[in-house]
Amino acid sequence: MIERYFHLFDTTIGTCAIAWRPGGLLAVRLPAVEGGDLAQKMRRAVPGAVAGEPDAEAASAIAGIRALLSGQKRDLAEIRLDMAATSPFDRAVYAIARAIPPGKTLTYGQVGKQLPPDVLADLPASIVPRAVGQSLGRNPWPIVVPCHRVMAAAGGTGSFSAPGGVDTKLTLLRIEGAFLPAQQLGLF
Repeated sequence: MIERYFHLFDTTIGTCAIAWRPGGLLAVRLPAVEGGDLAQKMRRAVPGAVAGEPDAEAASAIAGIRALLSGQKRDLAEIRLDMAATSPFDRAVYAIARAIPPGKTLTYGQVGKQLPPDVLADLPASIVPRAVGQSLGRNPWPIVVPCHRVMAAAGGTGSFSAPGGVDTKLTLLRIEGAFLPAQQLGLF
């Protein structure tokens, strides 16, 4: 019996995709700005996944993602994630990111300061922000785990590993009504 499914769906920013199984969402993909086959990308990201019609939980996740991308203030916290393959450090980072409300941001360092001591192991404080950034770069659920709401220090954007990079990050923040300093808007 097949346990993994994916579904492509239209949003205000283009075609997105989710993959799921009975334990929750396995992956989310944003529109591919460089083109390519989004279904094939989902098959590579979630081996064994086949196209399918969303069950009630997946349909609810799609509705929430569409609502957020159309400008509604949604936190998507109700969407269950399958974190079976997620490290304790990444789980902790993702939980903090999921608590950032739409329209608000934190820095990598601020996220790092909220991490519980047991997941920090022996990481020197000076590299925690970088470790947070690397964790968010591995995030298989962009939008649902809103890594776009985590910025670099001193008003910098930081990076964004989803298609479109920082341009997509800024687009998502604008949709959510986040305050963006002038340098992030390209005004200087």
